[in-house]
Amino acid sequence: MTYTCLATLVTLGDDLSRVDKKAVIKGVEASQNENGSFSLSASEEGNEHDMRFTYCAASICFILNDWGKVDKLKMKEYILDSFRYDNSFSQDLEGEGHGGTTFCAVASLQLSGQLDSLSEKQLDGLKRWLLLRQVDGFQGRANKPVDTCYSFWIGATLKILNAFDFTHFPENREYILSTQDTVVGGFSKWPRCTTDPFHTYFGICGLSFINEPGLAEVMPSLNISMRAYGNLKELHDQWTTESTN
Repeated sequence: MTYTCLATLVTLGDDLSRVDKKAVIKGVEASQNENGSFSLSASEEGNEHDMRFTYCAASICFILNDWGKVDKLKMKEYILDSFRYDNSFSQDLEGEGHGGTTFCAVASLQLSGQLDSLSEKQLDGLKRWLLLRQVDGFQGRANKPVDTCYSFWIGATLKILNAFDFTHFPENREYILSTQDTVVGGFSKWPRCTTDPFHTYFGICGLSFINEPGLAEVMPSLNISMRAYGNLKELHDQWTTESTN
């Protein structure tokens, strides 16, 4: 929720001046585990810890331009340990590779400046795995049905890796639009299903990636618009200037 709130504030044009940045970063530091992963929170024993929260931690630190005492090296090692035999990333170590967690892993490496820790062989295999997820739309795993939200999870990862142009834009577009309900509005995960805000948002992101007219450009690794990212970069420059004066 901290990542979501910060991303929303940046999108709304807030300057984050009312955010207790030091307290937020201390909370992120406290939620890192010995193996480099991050837990849902630092307040409970045995709560969830997997790639989703690693991504949230990386995004929070990037947005606030402060990694505090977060051990980025251990975080990188945890992510690389989750690289699977099929060239995707799993939710947690020995789990099954998955499109959503592959995005979380790759985006976390990019946001922390460690994407170059993937070897050329790993990158080639990863791009191949991602490209093979396109049927017409995209699926999250092999032999699973396509789903609107993977137009973002897979598409954004390919964008980060500069390989999205190898996808088939018209088929992707046709699938996403097939899940739209033109009566009540919105997009669903599958055609002729109930629409919801989650799949509507990611459907719009997927259409943005293929340059659908009238849509804002999306910054893939932070999952915000490029307009919002521009605002964030201005804040980072401002904070840097203030810290050096």
